Amino acid sequence: MKSRIKVLVVDDSLLFRTFISKGISTDPALEVVATANDPFDARDKIIRYNPDVMVCDVEMPRMNGIEFLRRLLPQHPLPVVIVSAVSQAVFEAMSVGAVDFMTKPDMSALGRIEPFVEELIQKIHIAAKATVVSPAMTVIEPVPHAERMSTDKKLIAIGASTGGTEAIYNLLKLMHPQRYPGLVIVQHIPPVFSTMFAERLNRFTAWMVKEAETGDIIEPGKVLMAPGDRHIRIRKFGSGYKVVCSQGEKVSGHCPSVDVLFESVAKEAGKEALGVILTGMGYDGARGMLAMRRRGARTIGQNEESSVVYGMPRAAYELGAVEKQAALQNIPRLINAML
Repeated sequence: MKSRIKVLVVDDSLLFRTFISKGISTDPALEVVATANDPFDARDKIIRYNPDVMVCDVEMPRMNGIEFLRRLLPQHPLPVVIVSAVSQAVFEAMSVGAVDFMTKPDMSALGRIEPFVEELIQKIHIAAKATVVSPAMTVIEPVPHAERMSTDKKLIAIGASTGGTEAIYNLLKLMHPQRYPGLVIVQHIPPVFSTMFAERLNRFTAWMVKEAETGDIIEPGKVLMAPGDRHIRIRKFGSGYKVVCSQGEKVSGHCPSVDVLFESVAKEAGKEALGVILTGMGYDGARGMLAMRRRGARTIGQNEESSVVYGMPRAAYELGAVEKQAALQNIPRLINAML
């Protein structure tokens, strides 16, 4: 019989620890082996119970979750799912090694509790399969100034999911905006967080980054991020391209969907585009990237070794959609060769 996934729940609220533990325990494949009320208690429980996944808050007494992960993960590379209030702190947690995050539900809104539990269970299953990368292992070298490349490519389309917020951040740090065409990105991320993520990238990278709105023009130096609850497509606009954002049903399990973006890129831009698929669970983006490649676009997939979850890149590679694979830090060099 396959052993259950052992989970440690860390939160300073007894009510929330109890709620999360009961919710997780409804899945027979998961076992809450312990709970902890602060990072010091959690450290002892990790040593004692050796959990497979930790669910952790950010705001806690004695030591916040970010400092806890910064100290913990180099010694105990444990997959962590952050469950916290809406704030930029979740991205800081991701930067120090957390695998995924969720927003704490309003406990008085009964209609939101069941979907929250279902999503948390799904994220724990994904985290259990994830590769944990310690921040100490991630070295991003400064990008030197570079002249714009001569290329017929008008845009780069990027798709990512679990582990993607840090992958995208690190990728942009490695790519000088003056050297590349404009970027359009789908990251599986909830509304509000998508806005915050775009603002974070705009602040901490050299690119001009914004959450996309219908009519935005794709142009060099600019990154357009899909809103967390909208599909994003490209449309021909004169000699270039613009984006269209729209509500819609989930495609390949998601809204925004990487497949929706990539299929529109295949149709509208063809060989004038380049596609990149990064870390993430599932198969979203595989069919769209195959359509891109068949229409003459160049395509790149993140390799297994550098992916937090080698799901989406694997699906695209096995479908024949990926022209070349590379470690995250080598993808800019590969893009340069394909432009």
